[in-house]
Amino acid sequence: MQFPSEEIVERVRKDYPAGTRVQLREMNDPRHPPIGSFGTVTGVDDTASIEVAWDNGSSLSVVYDVDKVDTVVVTTVCYGQKQEWTSRKEAIEFFRQGVIECDTGSSECSRYMKIFADLLMGKSFCTDGDS
Repeated sequence: MQFPSEEIVERVRKDYPAGTRVQLREMNDPRHPPIGSFGTVTGVDDTASIEVAWDNGSSLSVVYDVDKVDTVVVTTVCYGQKQEWTSRKEAIEFFRQGVIECDTGSSECSRYMKIFADLLMGKSFCTDGDS
């Protein structure tokens, strides 16, 4: 097995600092957490593997150049429900559609509109104001 260079290890450490939220896209391990699982990066080892504390309790690392994760770019909380998104565009579209479909002036519309506006302003954590 060829280990990645120090430059690659440092780049992965820069791209995935401790505390970064990730979502599992692919893992070549029969005991992997379910695809789509979320977790928090705890570090990057000397082989450029990303160490993750998965929300389901697993601690399997993401192996460099084998397994795949997406970085969570935005988190929304609406009606107390937390949702993590790996695409700002998808989050914007979801809340834009919610604004279109809700009754104008309703509290639901206000909640969706607040999150939609926060997303458009580039915020990475958006709430409906009550959460």
